[in-house]
Amino acid sequence: MNEASKKKSYHHGDLRRAILDAAEAELADRGLDAFSLRRVAARVGVSHTAPSHHFGDANGLIAALAERGFRRLLECMKDRQQGAAHTPYEQLVASGLGYLEFAQSHPALFRLVFGWQKGKTDCDDVMVAAEAAFMHLARDVAALHGAEPLVHPGAREQVLACWTRAHGFAELMLAGLVDLPNGPDTSARDALFRDVFAAQFKPD
Repeated sequence: MNEASKKKSYHHGDLRRAILDAAEAELADRGLDAFSLRRVAARVGVSHTAPSHHFGDANGLIAALAERGFRRLLECMKDRQQGAAHTPYEQLVASGLGYLEFAQSHPALFRLVFGWQKGKTDCDDVMVAAEAAFMHLARDVAALHGAEPLVHPGAREQVLACWTRAHGFAELMLAGLVDLPNGPDTSARDALFRDVFAAQFKPD
């Protein structure tokens, strides 16, 4: 399919999604510093002005990627929880395992969402998606204490402690500093995370 035919084949929503998919691939291949609207457009096979029409500028497209990243993080946490025992502790651990899954499966988005600087662009959608992911963790921690999110004494500190434990593990894992076997089997990763997490948070 030539470029002209490809342009005609896209519906409005399809083109926006295609540009976002291409932007994610561009981010993974080249990183944020070398991110280019022109190269994103070239990946899709549309004019270099097409991304601007849907996202405004590079910052707008990056913000849309950040929103996608936070939403995907939340999906990964929820997906792992669906297969876990319905106890507060197991649900919290499963949420952490979903966090690791997101980092390992989408490292470029992981780095973007936690390196994206608030204030680069005014995007309420990003902040809504980020808040949803954070509050999901807060509710999981609160369930362990039988309280409303961030209400019981020390709640925020407990949320931050859980978050930093999962995030630190993910960062070390991506840096190759956690000794894990290569391959699709994540059982060793999950078991190690469970041991690390239980050392501080498992109820007596």
